[in-house]
Amino acid sequence: QLQLVESGGGLVQPGESLRLSCAAASGFTFNYYAIGWFRQAPGKEREGVGCIVSNGDTSYYADSVKGRFTISRENVKDTAYLQMNSLKPEDTAVYYCAATQLVCSSWPDEVAFGSWGQGTQVTVSS
Repeated sequence: QLQLVESGGGLVQPGESLRLSCAAASGFTFNYYAIGWFRQAPGKEREGVGCIVSNGDTSYYADSVKGRFTISRENVKDTAYLQMNSLKPEDTAVYYCAATQLVCSSWPDEVAFGSWGQGTQVTVSS
């Protein structure tokens, strides 16, 4: 099972940016997996933020982040990224990356994502 580790979270002010990273443990075929990003705000259910297919050609986004967030990946580094711009207080959440095979067809449904990171906290507050 693919092991994933998120990093890059923190406290920022509204309008600022953050880049989250999702690194895979060595020994896994990272470029076989699509990577989904999810978030869970306090008191709310976890929701899909976006997803990028295994070769990086296509990405998908939730309407709430479209135009502000960008997902990318560097398969040679076994790492995916979530670039978050123009952050809003409502973006405050624990952000998770997760892996599924090849494509994002099941996203934002979590069922097909079998490998999850531990999450990283993002807080947007003035």
